Amino acid sequence: MTINEALEIERSFEAGTYDVAVVGAGHAGCEAAHAAAKLGLSTILFTLSLDSLANLPCNPSIGGTSKGQLVREIDALGGVMGIMADRCAVQMRMLNRSKGPAVYSPRAQEDRAMYSIEMKNYLENLPGLTLKQGHITALLTDEEGNAAGVMTEGKAVYRARAVVICSGTYMEARIIRGEVIVESGPDGLPRSIGLSDSLGSLGIPLLRFKTGTPVRVNSNSVDFTQMTRQDGEDDVPPFSYRNEMEGVLPAPSEEQIPCWSIWTTEETRKVIADNMDRSPLYSGEIKGIGPRYCPSIEDKFMRFKDKDRHQIFVEPMGRHTNEMYLQGFSTSLPEDVQEKMVRSLPGLSEAKIQRYAYAIEYDLVDPLSIKASLESKVVPGLFTAGQINGSSGYEEAAAQGIVAGINAAMSCLGKEPVIIDRSQGYIGVLIDDLVTKGTNEPYRMMTSRAEYRLFLRQDNADERLMPIGHRIGLISDEVFEKFTKKSEAIEAETERLRRTYVAPTEELGALLETCNQTLPKSGESLAELIKRPGVTYELLAPIDKAREELPRNITFVCETNIKYEGYLSLEKEKIEKFKNLEKITIPADTDYSLIKGLRLEAIQKLTKMAPENVGRASRISGVSPADCEVLIVYLEQQRRRQNDG
Repeated sequence: MTINEALEIERSFEAGTYDVAVVGAGHAGCEAAHAAAKLGLSTILFTLSLDSLANLPCNPSIGGTSKGQLVREIDALGGVMGIMADRCAVQMRMLNRSKGPAVYSPRAQEDRAMYSIEMKNYLENLPGLTLKQGHITALLTDEEGNAAGVMTEGKAVYRARAVVICSGTYMEARIIRGEVIVESGPDGLPRSIGLSDSLGSLGIPLLRFKTGTPVRVNSNSVDFTQMTRQDGEDDVPPFSYRNEMEGVLPAPSEEQIPCWSIWTTEETRKVIADNMDRSPLYSGEIKGIGPRYCPSIEDKFMRFKDKDRHQIFVEPMGRHTNEMYLQGFSTSLPEDVQEKMVRSLPGLSEAKIQRYAYAIEYDLVDPLSIKASLESKVVPGLFTAGQINGSSGYEEAAAQGIVAGINAAMSCLGKEPVIIDRSQGYIGVLIDDLVTKGTNEPYRMMTSRAEYRLFLRQDNADERLMPIGHRIGLISDEVFEKFTKKSEAIEAETERLRRTYVAPTEELGALLETCNQTLPKSGESLAELIKRPGVTYELLAPIDKAREELPRNITFVCETNIKYEGYLSLEKEKIEKFKNLEKITIPADTDYSLIKGLRLEAIQKLTKMAPENVGRASRISGVSPADCEVLIVYLEQQRRRQNDG
């Protein structure tokens, strides 16, 4: 529908004009609106419920494996999730410590209510941003087919030069719990009606997915003596580099709330098996495709029949509530079955359920119809971010949100879009996977998806992305100056460790013996010693006479870069080859059917996807390395002809 057509509808009216309109105030929408407003664009953020802004409807946690890296990258670009996560944390842990720094991942259990309150307060006070509770039912275009605004169910028309849709799991959503089906968004909130049809009418391809959320129980009815306690850790750095620079620790630095773990029992398995005929997941009632990496508990028992039990985590919902969340216990089975399932678990035989679990189906956009900038290939000026693009998780949504917000602003400013590539961050891996490969299930970020994960660590996201955040204007000069000083300190300390040699003394021998290392026959640099397995920066402190007291965030990076220097060097070579392919651009009007030597499947896939460069073309399923070589030769021939002409 065009703006003019919308204004001809009975009782419609113009309600305002903005540079950027953001639809949906989940984690993607909050980051998108924050980025656009901070970049100086007049921005309006619509939400179905202002009381549920930045809601955490599933597990109230931020970070975790690969997701912690995303949060730190969002912060390095100038986003807000890390700041809020630090402020509202009730427990902090660093996951994967036993696996090496490449996959270290910070994770925080959050106070769910406080997170929403703090985010709302922060955005309400952000200059240039207007928050509006409203139900958007249509995307509006101009006469050329470009996004030009939105319309509410009350027929209010808001003009905008760019529109960012972050509808989460709300578009045409329905909640399913056994035989009970309710047309509703998460947590019983209103659902989005009409917007999906509006997008479809503009030629945007749509899909339908399914996700779910587990049971919540009252902690007063839980017997924790039958559970394994998991305490937080005191040495986890803040998510936000800006907090780290100021020495601001995460909220729970003095008092952390414990989490607990249990395992399902044989009785749990039996209850589920006896009631599988009532599961909408297997009866065919649920049409949407669910997440493979976060399945419901009944799906786990059906798909992993070799496993006798599955681990469940019992985690707090906040400081001022008794609700506990059963992570790993998502289900769409009926309420009476859920009662039996919960009471079959250790410590929960007397549990009082406060909220039943449910599955939720929702509409989304096929991510193959989106550019790497997150702008639609179908409707120029329309950007999408979060679960509407096929992803799952708060962190994946927020990562897309900041990129969509930045690029909506760049579009309005007439500047080139900001593209984070696979070698720069998990954000780049996430977006590239979605827009290049698409997804047939809710996409979840994992460290295994990142081919350069030794370089894409949680500790160096500032090094990788803060210069970009500063260049575009989301990172202030003051913050960037502190980052520059940190980088200089890392470089200076690394060089000192390489220059400083120590003699093979008895004292050194005693230190090395603690990690089964032998004494060198002659003097050896501290850097060479650190490269040895088990030897750390802290271990060598007694013999490092010239050492100065430096913050752990500096010494950790020094130690990691030295210890993995050889691997990092190889990875940088791979990154250079990757970037060379990314630099070979493909003209938008390329007719692949004219390229001799390309296989038919490659021609079809390349024509459909229209990749911007050879690097992206190489990652399209059905395009082989041989096809890419043919494409490179063809593009070089075309460039030579143009130059000769």
